[in-house]
Amino acid sequence: MEKLHHDLKALIIEVLNLEEVTPENIDTQAPLFGDGLGLDSIDALELGLAIKNQYGIVLSSESEETKKAFYSVKTLADFISSQQ
Repeated sequence: MEKLHHDLKALIIEVLNLEEVTPENIDTQAPLFGDGLGLDSIDALELGLAIKNQYGIVLSSESEETKKAFYSVKTLADFISSQQ
């Protein structure tokens, strides 16, 4: 699971062009949106598309499960693991 956490952090940095951020700077448990990493809805769409392409997982923006999965790197990794 640690590898998946690191891979997701690297994906977030790459897809969202977070040049000043390293995977070590992203707290696995911290929120991705709002007070945490500070992502917004456009970032969520870009990240969702990247996750779909990387892991072959279809995400629904209306699904409550998807919304909960995007809370943190940990919840996203748990969701990806459960879908594979």
